[in-house]
Amino acid sequence: MSRLLTLFISAMALSACSTSTPLRTVPQVDLDRFMGDWYVIANIPTFIERDAYNAIESYERVDDRKIATTFRFNKGSFNGPVKTYRPTGFVKEDPSNAIWGMQFIWPVKADYRVIYINEDYTQTVIGRNKRDYVWIMARTPAIPDADYDMIIDLIGNQGYDTAKIRPVPQLDDQGGKQEP
Repeated sequence: MSRLLTLFISAMALSACSTSTPLRTVPQVDLDRFMGDWYVIANIPTFIERDAYNAIESYERVDDRKIATTFRFNKGSFNGPVKTYRPTGFVKEDPSNAIWGMQFIWPVKADYRVIYINEDYTQTVIGRNKRDYVWIMARTPAIPDADYDMIIDLIGNQGYDTAKIRPVPQLDDQGGKQEP
């Protein structure tokens, strides 16, 4: 494993020890509906995600509480080299299914929380108690401006510094560039 990835994982683990007020999660996540591909529309990026294009997070259930995850993106440009990471998600023993641990290396599980999901499971926000990283994701490469603005407000109301959120450039199915 690269030294850079090891440092990232260590930083995530240390920041998970935060004593800040827990993020408000959604009341319930239907895990089967949540599975599949999610385009990363915008985020407060980790150092791995800086300069990411076409970022997609994919989830697949392994069992009741274990989620196989694939995160892939082009580094530096739409035609840049493809980077792929395969952490494992672990849904915590919580009736909401909204609190996960994301494991890049054993035994560290970083804090991931579903803090927003729309009714038709086409838009979601994943946050962390530390409020250091956040991911706005959708089933499509772009979302309406009104939805984006509403999500930014929601994230700000959860205590995030929304000035740190950056759009992730996406290509749509026809090769057009999409940004919020």
